[in-house]
Amino acid sequence: MAAVLKNPAALPAPAPIHQLHHYAYRARDAEETRHFYEDILGLPLYHIIQSDVVPSTGEYCPYTHFFFRLQDGSFIAFFDLGDDQAAEPSPNTPKWVNHISFRVDSVQALLDMKARLEANGVEVLGVTDHHIFHSIYFFDPNGVRLELTAQLADEFQMLEESRTAHARLREWTARKEQWRKERAEGKTAAPLKPQQNDRPELVKK
Repeated sequence: MAAVLKNPAALPAPAPIHQLHHYAYRARDAEETRHFYEDILGLPLYHIIQSDVVPSTGEYCPYTHFFFRLQDGSFIAFFDLGDDQAAEPSPNTPKWVNHISFRVDSVQALLDMKARLEANGVEVLGVTDHHIFHSIYFFDPNGVRLELTAQLADEFQMLEESRTAHARLREWTARKEQWRKERAEGKTAAPLKPQQNDRPELVKK
C-alpha cells in the first residue's frame, strides 16, 4: 500500500493531462471488431500487443490487445482473450448509461455516418437534440454503446456553461447528503431527482 502524505502542500501539482490516450474494452472477436471500427467507422487499426502475461498484474491470461486511432491521436482499444466471450453488461446499470462518445465535424457528417451505419445493418437511435450538440447512438459488436456527436455550441457558450457547473454540483451533493439521511431513516426509497430539469420538453404530461 502506498504511503499517504499528511501535508497536501507537499504534493507536486497535477501534471497536465492533455487528452485521452485510450479506452480499452473486451472484444468477443478481434476481426469482427476490426471490421466495425475500421471498415464502417473509418478508424484505422494502428497497433497490436500480444502476450501470455498481463504486465500490470503478472497474471497468466493470453490476449491480443489492439488499438484504433482517432483523428486527435487518441485511441479506442480492445482485448480479445481468445475465448469468444463478450463482456457482460452491468446488472444494476441501464444500457444507455455507460457509453463512449466520439465527435464529428458537423451535423452533415453526423447524418452521413447515420446513413453509413444503417446501410451496414447497424440500428441507430437519433438524431437526438441535446441543445448544445446533436447525437446518434448505436452499439458495437461487443455491446459497447457508442455515440457520435456534432457540437453546436462554440467555445464561448461552453465557457459560460462551465461557470455554473461547480455550484450546481455542490447543490446536488448537499441534496444527496439529505437524501441519504432520509433513506437511512426509512423516509424515502425513491432515487434522488435533480434540482433542475434541463430538458423540460421531454417530461411526459
